Amino acid sequence: MTAPLIDPFQRAVNYLRVSVTDRCDFRCVYCMAENMTFLPKKELLTLEELDRLCSKFIDLGVQKLRITGGEPLVRREIMTFFNAMSRHLESGRLRELTLTTNGSQLEKYADQLYAAGVRRVNISLDTIDEAKFAEITRWGRLPQVLKGIDAAQKAGLRVKINAVALKGFNEDELIPLTQWCASRDMDLTWIEVMPMGDLGNEDRLDQYWALSDLRARLGEHYTLTDLAERTGGPARYVRLEETGQKIGFITPLTHNFCESCNRVRLTCTGQLFMCLGQEDMADLRAPLRASEDDGALEDAIRAAIRLKPKGHDFDYSRQTVDGQMSRHMSHTGG
Repeated sequence: MTAPLIDPFQRAVNYLRVSVTDRCDFRCVYCMAENMTFLPKKELLTLEELDRLCSKFIDLGVQKLRITGGEPLVRREIMTFFNAMSRHLESGRLRELTLTTNGSQLEKYADQLYAAGVRRVNISLDTIDEAKFAEITRWGRLPQVLKGIDAAQKAGLRVKINAVALKGFNEDELIPLTQWCASRDMDLTWIEVMPMGDLGNEDRLDQYWALSDLRARLGEHYTLTDLAERTGGPARYVRLEETGQKIGFITPLTHNFCESCNRVRLTCTGQLFMCLGQEDMADLRAPLRASEDDGALEDAIRAAIRLKPKGHDFDYSRQTVDGQMSRHMSHTGG
């Protein structure tokens, strides 16, 4: 029996988020600069290398694999990777294979994803106003995403909407977005904007909308019941009694969610970030490419997990963007 991955604070690491590309067909203002410089292809892990790395993590006890980007579905031949990962679902060693997407390519891929064993998708969608959607994504078009949602639900995928709470942008859509999700039987999770990457045109303090305020406003319209459940991520959930839907809150700033952290993040270049809000990382590409023997790779993974910190350093409380990460969110995969 292979020893599981246990960090210095006795947390079992059983959830791996994998960025398969830094590229995206949107340029969301809180995630990417409009004129991004993307990584040279030789620096990216091949799909075969991603398979080998993820398989090793599964050998070491990872049970949940979430595929992210950039936009994961713009990676060429990405279904080859999903189909390869399905063997771990069939063996029972992997409990869940899922992805976070902007929804732009779901009309094309929804049926194939379901066939590969994906049962849930998270779709990033901050507004259902077409003009505002074009503004915040720069390159995105809302009708394309809505068609993707239709295709996902038709294919049998459970859809959850992830919305970044942005003061002065989607505050007025709190109730309309909630009602729209309820009408389509979709859960909704709100995320506090995080200080990731210098985008050159954004003041994170002006964007920041505390979810404590959002929750209070929601409570003026609905009866909120706290739920004890977790889905392997950082969200805390309530049920809206009037609709029965589940609303999640990811609050790295007003409530530090690190005490139960069970996840690490692998970038498309093979860097393993043990914490979203820390700069420390381990290079797994070098041992991966140095030898076909997985012994050195496993040693590198275990050494990285031993460096996993207790928590992040995000902090807006002193009206400065303390703990700001220099890398873009698209690089780490959220």
